[in-house]
Amino acid sequence: MDQRIGRDPAATLPARRAMVDNQIRTFDVTDQPLLDRFYTIPREFFLPPELADLAYSDAVLTVGSGTKRAQLAPMVLARMLQGAKLELTDRVLVVGGGTGYAAAIVAGLVANVVALESDAALSEQAAAAFQVLGLVNVTAKTGPLIAGDPAGAPFDLIVVPGAVESHCDTLLAQLAARGRMAAIQKTVFDGVRRSGKAVLFERFGADVSTRSLFDSSAPVLEEFRVAETFAF
Repeated sequence: MDQRIGRDPAATLPARRAMVDNQIRTFDVTDQPLLDRFYTIPREFFLPPELADLAYSDAVLTVGSGTKRAQLAPMVLARMLQGAKLELTDRVLVVGGGTGYAAAIVAGLVANVVALESDAALSEQAAAAFQVLGLVNVTAKTGPLIAGDPAGAPFDLIVVPGAVESHCDTLLAQLAARGRMAAIQKTVFDGVRRSGKAVLFERFGADVSTRSLFDSSAPVLEEFRVAETFAF
């Protein structure tokens, strides 16, 4: 068995409780069912062995040997999901979730989840963790992030556990009529990258509005990065 998922999750329950009580609750997250998911899901199952001791820290951890995929700090992920207002009937797409932790958290609070990852190795690791944890309503798929999952659309919610600068139109088009998309949005002005905000895109028919949730930052997913331009 993969070393990541050969551990007893009960052994890290005290660490999960400390993470929730000392990091997530103090970051204005009060949604109890959401907090319960962070108590329940062992984050070390989604990390390589060398990062297991940092599973419940507030650091941004990076996974993957091919594609490097940054994993949001749990407190940032939790507050973003709280702002997305998860519903039990939601059909959810998680875009660029790496080894699947964000999708695993969401899975217990919605109807079903597709975890989309462009790196096949990361997607396989996510699928293995989902199976061990008995998460039957979440499916790992491999494909280009920017394309979303047209076969599974429309989605009530799309979660991007990372930062985007542009190229979100295809994802937004895959939202249901009153769908939402949560992401960290960074702006680029005159070639200068600004600090980010967690935002919620909300679709109303053909229109999409954007609402700021809180100030935050995260590494930009390469597929959603604005190309650099050079002046001569």
